[in-house]
Amino acid sequence: MSAGAFAGRRVLVTGASRGIGAAVARAFAHAGARVGVHYTRSAEAAERLASELPGGGHAALQAELSDPDAGAALAAAACEALGGLDVLVNNAGVYRTRAFTGHDEASWRRDWDEMLAVNLSAPAHLCFHAARRMISDGVRGRIVNVSSRGASRGEPESPAYGASKAGLNALTQSLAVALGPHGIAVSGVAPGWVATEMAQAYLAGEAGRERLAGVPLGRAARPEEIAASVLFLASDEAEYATGAILDVNGASYLR
Repeated sequence: MSAGAFAGRRVLVTGASRGIGAAVARAFAHAGARVGVHYTRSAEAAERLASELPGGGHAALQAELSDPDAGAALAAAACEALGGLDVLVNNAGVYRTRAFTGHDEASWRRDWDEMLAVNLSAPAHLCFHAARRMISDGVRGRIVNVSSRGASRGEPESPAYGASKAGLNALTQSLAVALGPHGIAVSGVAPGWVATEMAQAYLAGEAGRERLAGVPLGRAARPEEIAASVLFLASDEAEYATGAILDVNGASYLR
């Protein structure tokens, strides 16, 4: 993506203090955008990233996405800090290993509720408020949702995660149809294993080698590779890809 491809664009990236989100924020900033770096608890990391991004006008924005009212507040804060909103990237997510059997009901329900709240309800609320602002401002906006290959292949170690990401794919495609007439394109990226802090424990040791053995390329993705896919889908050139869910999993799962 060229250095000025997103010049003047205002971009909100959730879960941007580390991992995929941080890579996405850096990529947009290098392409000329002003970026809202959302975080939940990692204030220091988010503020440091926002201060180090090239260009100016970036902001670190806090929101607890498990709170159903957070979407409205975060969208409003992003629009105030950035002067509006052109692109929303719903990247924030949580993962808990919680198999269907072998756990008490309280633990199961707690993790189910948290993963659905953060991974599905929060993006839906943010899409609602961001799209309304884009429409009122006459912006031909972009929404890119970061999903997972688990939405399609299943997540036996965490059914709630798989269900939340499958729901996110359905939300993405539903909104692509609903918002297309308003000039807003909505798409998704579905990564497999990515070498992030969140995935580190799952990719370590013999268990990690076994997981990566299922990837024909023999490695996890770099966060920057996912970021490149997000930028492509948010670009002017990819408008006609609205409704698409782009698999970026190293051929570890083919639909």
